[in-house]
Amino acid sequence: MNKKVGVQDLGLKDYKETWDYQEELFQEILGIKIRNRREGGELPTPNHFLFVEHPHVYTLGKSGDISNLLVTEAQLRDKGATFYKINRGGDITYHGPGQIVGYPILDLDNFFTDIHKYLRLLEEIIILTLADYGLKGERSQGETGVWLDVGTPFARKICAMGVRASRWVTMHGFAFNINTDLSYFDMMIPCGIKGKGVTSLNVELGKQEVPMQEVREKLLRHFGVLFEAEMT
Repeated sequence: MNKKVGVQDLGLKDYKETWDYQEELFQEILGIKIRNRREGGELPTPNHFLFVEHPHVYTLGKSGDISNLLVTEAQLRDKGATFYKINRGGDITYHGPGQIVGYPILDLDNFFTDIHKYLRLLEEIIILTLADYGLKGERSQGETGVWLDVGTPFARKICAMGVRASRWVTMHGFAFNINTDLSYFDMMIPCGIKGKGVTSLNVELGKQEVPMQEVREKLLRHFGVLFEAEMT
C-alpha cells in the first residue's frame, strides 16, 4: 500500500481546467488498478491532494436540483460567475476567491475501503482545524459537511463536501470558507438545504482576513494524521 500523498497548490485556477486535471489524475490511477488486476501486476497507485481557489463558480451535483440556483445564467455572468453540472454527489455549491478547495484524489485501497469513513474523516479534518482556532465544528445528521451551532436557529455551514468514487478512487472533495464573499451564497439554496445560513472562518473569528497558507498547513497536518499518510 502506498500511503504517500503528493500535495499540489494550484493557486487561483479556472474550475473547468481544474476538473479536467482531476479527471486526468483520476483516470491515471484507475488505469493502473485495471492493468494490475488484468495482468496480475503490483504497480503502486499514486495519491494526490490538490489545493485550489476558483474564480466565482456554481456547480450542481448529479443528484442536485437546478431550482436551487435562484438566478439565471445571464445574471450569473453579470456577477462574473460561471455554472457547471458535474459528476460528484451532492447538490449546488459555490466556489470563489477566499475559499480553500481541497481535492483528494486517492486510491482508498491504499488506506481503507469505506466511503462513509472517508467522508467522516474529511469532516474531521475540518472539525480539528476549526478547533485549532477555538471554534466547535459539528456534523449535522443526514447532511454532509461541517457546521456551527447545529440544533439551534443559528446553524450555519462553513464547509461543503461532495465526492465521486469509482473502484475506490476518489475525486472532488471539500470547500472551506475562509475569507469568502458570502453574498454569492444569496444566489442559491446552499446544498439544497433551506433555512440554514453559511459562514466563513474570518467572520467567526471577527477578523478581516485569516492567512490562507496557515489554514492549508493545518488541514494537511490533520489529513496526514487521520489517514496515516506521508504528505509530500
